[in-house]
Amino acid sequence: MGERDIRQMLDAMCRAVEARDGKTFASYFAEDGVYHDDFYGAFAGRERVAELIDKWFYKDARNFRWDMLDPAYEAGRLYTRYIFSYDSTLPEAQGARTMFEGVSMMRLRDGEIVEYREIINSGTAFADMKFHPERIAKIFARKAAEMKERPDVRQHMANVTSARG
Repeated sequence: MGERDIRQMLDAMCRAVEARDGKTFASYFAEDGVYHDDFYGAFAGRERVAELIDKWFYKDARNFRWDMLDPAYEAGRLYTRYIFSYDSTLPEAQGARTMFEGVSMMRLRDGEIVEYREIINSGTAFADMKFHPERIAKIFARKAAEMKERPDVRQHMANVTSARG
């Protein structure tokens, strides 16, 4: 994939989310592609990825804006910084414009996304939505537990001093 193709794909994906068009968004994924959402978990296959956009994203939010910036692509790996915002419909948010900054990490096969993961600075959004500290602590405790279950993290769970001793 060339730089122009990548930029066109990323832009089309962002505009699809803004239009609540999960089918178009999911069309950039391989049939067996997986979107690992930082909040809602893994959605495998195009039908489920479309559902993530059409149902889950729009469950508590409206008026999305998503911009993917500064993409870097090499050997089937695509990384891009993004800014994502919406109007929250959660009661405590009182309609606040909520913003995230993050990084998308994608594995591509034959120009289609096989795996999508992200790292998000969610603290900004939690502040925008006026989440209580207890709620934030629960969210991050869940994220910490999920991270510790990943195969690429397991070696970090061992006693580092004795492992490198």
